[in-house]
Amino acid sequence: MPLLDTPVRFGVQIQPQHSTYAQIRDAVLRMEELGVDILFNWDHFYPLSGDPDGLHFESWTMLAAWAEQTERVEFGALVNCNSYRNADLQADMARTIDHISAKGGTGRFIFGTGAGWFERDYDEYGYEFGTPGSRLRDLEQGLARIETRWAKLNPAPTRRIPVLIGGKGEQKTLRLVARHADIWHSFVGHEELPHKLDVIAKWGETEQRDLSQLVISNELQGRDAAFADALFDGGVRLYTLGMSGPDFDYDLVQRWLDWRDAKNA
Repeated sequence: MPLLDTPVRFGVQIQPQHSTYAQIRDAVLRMEELGVDILFNWDHFYPLSGDPDGLHFESWTMLAAWAEQTERVEFGALVNCNSYRNADLQADMARTIDHISAKGGTGRFIFGTGAGWFERDYDEYGYEFGTPGSRLRDLEQGLARIETRWAKLNPAPTRRIPVLIGGKGEQKTLRLVARHADIWHSFVGHEELPHKLDVIAKWGETEQRDLSQLVISNELQGRDAAFADALFDGGVRLYTLGMSGPDFDYDLVQRWLDWRDAKNA
């Protein structure tokens, strides 16, 4: 599969846990001012680390606020859980946030999505947890409905909303990447990356889809510049950094921005 050679972009996942909303809002402003390319949150109802009953906020309502608050950055969930909302509703919510963020131009929303995995979310909020297979089947059906709904909405989205799919499962997830995604996100290391890209390429042939514009994305949390360099050599062009507050490490963000800028020089 030919790898897309575009400028490196850097995103920060502001994890919506253990912080007040005022602290999260301030972090969004600071990240945009620093020059971060994309801001993400996540779609859970409880913290994933630290105090399991600590402060936590919902994803989509927060993203709508970011759409109004920000001027330049792209943004979305890393990732939305397909299980929690009707697929057509997800499409309409995404389209609406896309328009909120446009401000006279094109929207900046990225539709990051996945099948879901955090059982407590399901149990506490009354969703059927099912199995990994059933959740992936639901995601497959949901993505088709979302794309169909986007074509029907009035007004239409301001642009073809980019779809980000996370995961590395070769039989189902990577086939959905080949069928639907504009961005593939994973945590795989540089040693595993070529094999996964080969799998995506084979699924692309099956799906008869041109994947030459697929953006390869990966995570930086707990990794160093040498690791990021190796991912770059493997084709990664979007890097994300997960970060919880309330004390956001802006010096670390700046170091990764400097690394990005050096790559793009």
